[in-house]
Amino acid sequence: MFDENILDTTISNIIFNYKISFSNKIHTAGNEDFDVIMNLFNITPELKRENRQYWGRELGMCWQRIVTALCQTRCSNFQPAIRIGADEPFDLAVGQYAIDTKYRIGSGDAGTLKKFRENGARIKALGYTPVLLIVRSDNLNAAITACKSGGWDIYHSQAAFAFIHRETGFNLYNYLFLKKGAFSII
Repeated sequence: MFDENILDTTISNIIFNYKISFSNKIHTAGNEDFDVIMNLFNITPELKRENRQYWGRELGMCWQRIVTALCQTRCSNFQPAIRIGADEPFDLAVGQYAIDTKYRIGSGDAGTLKKFRENGARIKALGYTPVLLIVRSDNLNAAITACKSGGWDIYHSQAAFAFIHRETGFNLYNYLFLKKGAFSII
């Protein structure tokens, strides 16, 4: 036989702890920030919120292709991504840096975080310094912490553009900024 009061207290404590956690979350109508990639296409935060997964994936692929093309053109020590098993743990390499590009890191999924840590270790084992170049600054802290614990050097927002400028000699941020609206979809 069990004591229903103990069970009630236990379950109530679990629910109460979640209540506190949920209450501490910042709930906003949505991020109203623009970024230089969104500005190329005149994508508004409202439009992006309609299908975040789609826009995050597509803007991320655009970012990856821009950075890869720039480094391939401007860096004599450019190397394309390599496969390790079924994975490509980074998008490109420039000298000692194995670079993975991300538009934003928003997943706190345990599998995703584990993969970041594992890929950092794999890249280091190959003799590279793992580098994440992230367009946005509104990244999930748990993901950033997992990446750091995996040995990644993390550059986001202006720091990512500064890294690119240092390695390529090209001011990509200014280039993209001056192209604002040039490829408008609306």
